Amino acid sequence: MQVLNLLEMVASNFSHQKLQRKALTSIGMERALEKEVALLVIDMQKGLVPGPYYGTERNNPEAEMLAIKLLDLFRARSWPIIHVRHSSQDPHSPLHISSPGFQWKSGLNPRKDELIITKSVNSGFIGTHLEDHLRSNALQTLVVVGLTTNHCVSTTVRMAANLGFSPLIVADATAAFSSLGYDGTLHSAEALHQSALASLHQEFGEVLTTEGVIARLSL
Repeated sequence: MQVLNLLEMVASNFSHQKLQRKALTSIGMERALEKEVALLVIDMQKGLVPGPYYGTERNNPEAEMLAIKLLDLFRARSWPIIHVRHSSQDPHSPLHISSPGFQWKSGLNPRKDELIITKSVNSGFIGTHLEDHLRSNALQTLVVVGLTTNHCVSTTVRMAANLGFSPLIVADATAAFSSLGYDGTLHSAEALHQSALASLHQEFGEVLTTEGVIARLSL
């Protein structure tokens, strides 16, 4: 009986220590993530809408809503958020600084303490201090949402990976527009979106859904 009691006590202590280690590991991972993860919101501007300039059809109508969901979760954790916007050099572009389309989409306005990066090409790294900011703040993992999947999102993600960062591309919080191919074939927004994601996945980053990102980061 005494031997059994002793064994029970040892097992109980071992189980308690295991739970403590697990809790400490979880806290450590959360603190590490807090220091290393940033939300990168790309070109969520009013001018990026279906039409003759970008394409007559767009997929993922829920993309903005899901981007806002991630914004809210990052803000609740006080995790870093970076907003990238496009300032087109073409005076006829909906994203020219003189156009109403240059402004942020509803619900996606940056707060005062959130960094704004203004670019004039597809990549958020060219001609900006984005790389310096990420490195100086030890930000490694980038959760990427925004527009458009096959243009500025893809280009920024590819450069991020080449520079040594770890992008997580959110499939349902990004979107594309339809486009006419070189041979006159009309490619749907969904086809271009999925093709871009397939090219990025496991080569330049990891593609996840919004819920997948929430689970991964324990948001």
